[in-house]
Amino acid sequence: MESGLRAFRITPLGIRRFQELSFIIIHHPMRVVIATLLFVCTILVAFSQRPLLDGIKSYPFPADLTSCAQGAKVAWTFNEQGRRNVYVAEGPDFKPRKLTAFDDDEGQEITSLSISNNGEWVVFVRGGDHGSNWDDGLPVNPAASPTPFKVSVMSVPFGGGKTSKLSEGDEPVVSPDGKRVAFVKGGQVWSVPTDGSSESKPLFTSRGNMGDLQWSPDGSSLAFVSARGDHSFIGIYTNEQAAIRWVSPSFHFDVSPRWSPDGRSLAFVRQDGNGGGVDSVLARRHTHWSIRSADAASGKSVELWSAPRTLRGSVPTTHGGYNLHWAARNRIVFLSYQDGWPHLYSIPAQGGEALLLTPGNFMAEHITLSPDKQFLVFAANTGKDALDIDRRHVVSVSVDKANPAVLTPGTGLEWFPVVTGDGQFVFCVSATPQRCPLPAVVQLKDLSVRILAKEMVPATFPESRLVVPRQVTFKSSDGLTIHGQLFEPTGANGKRPAIVYIHGGPPRQMLLGWHYSDYYSNAYATNQYLASQGFVVLSVNYRLGIGYGFDFHRPTHAGAAGASEYLDIKAAGEWLAAQTSVDASKIGVYGGSYGGYLTAMALAKDSKLFAAGVDVHGVHDFTVDRTRSVLLPDRFERAPDAELAARTAWQSSPVAWLSGWTSPALMIHADDDRNVRFNQSTDLVQRLWKKGVAIETLVIVDDTHHWMMHRNALTLDQAIADYFSRVLMGK
Repeated sequence: MESGLRAFRITPLGIRRFQELSFIIIHHPMRVVIATLLFVCTILVAFSQRPLLDGIKSYPFPADLTSCAQGAKVAWTFNEQGRRNVYVAEGPDFKPRKLTAFDDDEGQEITSLSISNNGEWVVFVRGGDHGSNWDDGLPVNPAASPTPFKVSVMSVPFGGGKTSKLSEGDEPVVSPDGKRVAFVKGGQVWSVPTDGSSESKPLFTSRGNMGDLQWSPDGSSLAFVSARGDHSFIGIYTNEQAAIRWVSPSFHFDVSPRWSPDGRSLAFVRQDGNGGGVDSVLARRHTHWSIRSADAASGKSVELWSAPRTLRGSVPTTHGGYNLHWAARNRIVFLSYQDGWPHLYSIPAQGGEALLLTPGNFMAEHITLSPDKQFLVFAANTGKDALDIDRRHVVSVSVDKANPAVLTPGTGLEWFPVVTGDGQFVFCVSATPQRCPLPAVVQLKDLSVRILAKEMVPATFPESRLVVPRQVTFKSSDGLTIHGQLFEPTGANGKRPAIVYIHGGPPRQMLLGWHYSDYYSNAYATNQYLASQGFVVLSVNYRLGIGYGFDFHRPTHAGAAGASEYLDIKAAGEWLAAQTSVDASKIGVYGGSYGGYLTAMALAKDSKLFAAGVDVHGVHDFTVDRTRSVLLPDRFERAPDAELAARTAWQSSPVAWLSGWTSPALMIHADDDRNVRFNQSTDLVQRLWKKGVAIETLVIVDDTHHWMMHRNALTLDQAIADYFSRVLMGK
């Protein structure tokens, strides 16, 4: 009962009921007993009927997994209801230890986590919003502190001790000997002792914005990328006396420098620079890239491999992009979409034909190279079960053989794999549809799996009461097969109200269980809560998402070029309406970011199908701040289809279809959003108010697109559930 009391939340409706009962008690003493019994029964029903949102959201979320180059030391972050901290463990027992003491819900994320090669230090960045589209390195202050915490590089001994703020900065990399940390501050490269024994100082000064820092194997040199607008260079810094060496400078974007094991060469990616003649805006075209190798001493480079000049051969757009690695056996590994799936390939370091390492209809993401550089581990939606296309499992593959092997088969989900320095274990995150994500260790010798930190899950987390989502498929009006996950209330009879959930991105895939993203783990928890409240919830994996191949991920006439993905959302609503368990007159729709955009499209184009919606920080007008360079470029030439492209972008926007929007909606946005401009919601709200649509609003001050504060995420989730309960259930 004590844990239940902690989880119980007084809702506005409950407060009003209590006030009404109090009035009865005060003014009608004879009814005291009856009123008291009614109030007690109300509380008991709240305890007994459904899992509460606080309990579902009480899980700790692990991320940022990393391992040491030697031994069996690992580290990760835990987000415990907004309290983000660094944890470590060491084999063979892998008992979790908390290293830091950030014990308040302050909204400060932890990123760039690493362990020094000697295993003595853990280095990380605290602060910022590193999933944003702009200003990711600026302070985040959702707690309204008078002195906001500035994005900082920090270190703490692996064995425990004082956590030190080394400097304001970002993107730290620890030197091979573990004594120094190079990092980026103000677009320049700085250096500081790992133990914080002296102040940080600039390593060198150069034009451009520096990034992607890479120490040479012996620590004598530092490779970096200098971004300069329409092109970028790769440079090598050695010491204060030696000039920076520029690697094969050209009119291209040179990125992703990777050292050879002997430190004599660099592999890197070359992509076409900006410029050239004006072409069609709406036409789909190949974005070319190639892999080159350079002599570190002279800077001269040669091309090793060139991507096929096809749409599928373009720059890969899934997690990690190129995923370039210089591996053992003198092989260079990379990722390409060229056969229709994001697969791993390798080539000889001298150049030659690319070997496909991961054949099959599945994608590879979260890719890491083993410390001995002999094999890779990654997460993939593959396995013996046909449902695995909507899951993730850990897979390994050699750097020179097409021998992928699923290490974690079954009905669970696993992601973020890294190999320990001793090569004996894979450290990853494991979850099931009901058990929340937790760190796990897979012993490579026998593939046994050990789940860590079970004791971190609060007693209020209602694992046994969560539903197992069911895979469903249906056809869009143009014949495309769409996958979804159906959350069905337990013990429900008769026709129920239903809700379509739309993920953002759009390059995302929702899964048959907890998600590897903190943002979408929160969405999964919300869908579970909605199901506990009696809603049938359908999560839709619409076209533009990942997990189903290139043609699904890069469809024609999508986004601002025609919004063909909306066909999938409408099909989801129609599929729900046809189910015998669903009340077709009470179908809601909600989503965030790109999901907010498609929610607005649903309400604007099909209010007869969708009775209500919640639009969370959605894009509503594709022409705002996006068409000037097309219609009025700062040059004589203009695209031949400029007018058509602008008109198509407008017709692909919800604001173009407001005449049909009649359903009520709740609009939610945080005003430090660095992914979708706040004015996208401001504009739509004004239009809907003027039109007389029943609109409610919720603004979260100074939080970002990713709900940095746990209590703000709870406010969001509760607002969504309360709104649909009122509008679709009449509660």
